[in-house]
Amino acid sequence: MSGRAKEVLGFVDIVVGYKTYLDIIEPVIQGKKTLATGMTKEVDRVEAAIDAALNGQSCALVSGGDPGVYAMAGLVLEVLANRKIACNTSAENNLKVEVIPGIPALCAGAALLGAPLTHDFAAISLSDLLTPWELIEKRLAAAASADFVIVIYNPKSKKRDWQLNKAREIILEHRPGTTPVGVVTGAMRENQRIQLSSLENLHMADVDMQSIVFVGNSSTFIYGDLMITPRGYSKKYDI
Repeated sequence: MSGRAKEVLGFVDIVVGYKTYLDIIEPVIQGKKTLATGMTKEVDRVEAAIDAALNGQSCALVSGGDPGVYAMAGLVLEVLANRKIACNTSAENNLKVEVIPGIPALCAGAALLGAPLTHDFAAISLSDLLTPWELIEKRLAAAASADFVIVIYNPKSKKRDWQLNKAREIILEHRPGTTPVGVVTGAMRENQRIQLSSLENLHMADVDMQSIVFVGNSSTFIYGDLMITPRGYSKKYDI
């Protein structure tokens, strides 16, 4: 967490979040009033946080990684707009809203792998709970054909166990099977696990919902236990 995130968690009246995330930060929020909800209860969490703030309580709504990357910041602002609640203005009943940047999984995972994101990349979630699978397929094909490094979020769950292999098949239409792949699970947490593989063998990797998958571009290579995507310096300078 950033220093600002820890600072805010130290002075707010109530902390709202997904139960797993509140368990992870329990040492930081000991003694705080908390409100935890389960998966797919994102709207309930946002409504509870907004209502607490409207009642005069300072409230922190916790996300994993960065709140603006596949997380809760957008939903908070959407709900405020839909409810026509003024924020960060001088209007009456104005709420002060601060989005505190965090470290997204793609940055944490990339740091553990080495430097897979040194050039252009695309981040794509395989969760079709909110996005139609047909659109996800189009985005995968477009990113693969354009030679982006591809960062795959939400690759596999107990109920969604086929999407990652389908994504692999789509990317294989544009890239060789030897393309380097890195899988980071539980980045920067106690259950952290790092795997290096290839696109053709991705279906054999140990992947779950805490994993993030990095598929290299045509220049990405493995050096020892590091995954590296060159920026292009060698084409211009002697290195």
